[in-house]
Amino acid sequence: MPKNPPESIQHLHRRRNRRARARSPHADAIRVPAGLVVLVGPPAWGKTSFVRALLARRQIDAEAGVSSDEIRAELFGASPAQAESDAAEAQVFEERDRRIVARLATGRTAVAESTNVTPRARARIIAIARRFDAPVAMLRFDPDVTDLLQQYGERGRTDLTCADVRAYAAVMTRDAGAGRLRSEGATTVHDVPGRRQGTTPAEAAARFSFA
Repeated sequence: MPKNPPESIQHLHRRRNRRARARSPHADAIRVPAGLVVLVGPPAWGKTSFVRALLARRQIDAEAGVSSDEIRAELFGASPAQAESDAAEAQVFEERDRRIVARLATGRTAVAESTNVTPRARARIIAIARRFDAPVAMLRFDPDVTDLLQQYGERGRTDLTCADVRAYAAVMTRDAGAGRLRSEGATTVHDVPGRRQGTTPAEAAARFSFA
């Protein structure tokens, strides 16, 4: 894949965004341009539910969401122990990157659904967006730790411990502030409301409009 894509690909994002703005019925919604959408937040805080709500509302197409957890299940669903290896993790994220490239290369939106709380994780996918001159919108899921632990407990997840959840939340606070995300290359940064604001995933999804 060339580092500098053809001019027609570079401008495809801009043309699609202009057309979408012209026909969008959601005048009050936050408009997210076609390009890379990075979800940033600790596990167990509604990122998957948010993407499912976007799909249910037909705000994004079925292939737009690129979830590392879903890819892991596709590749290693029958072998959970194998999925824990470093080699498996590398394979999961190589496949994730491939799917993001396929979307951005044709001017379509890719929603990167992983925790993405560390600068290193974000840098990897921002670099992909830059290859295609695609805008990068970052959507922050920033919970209160008490609410996060309560929601984690309600979901009964066995792949994480309370200590894991606290650690993710601490990294989020330290390394994923709005200013930090902009400095890394985010075109726009938006906070996604959730439990703390008494907002359901469907209500949160309704606040956004995707080109």
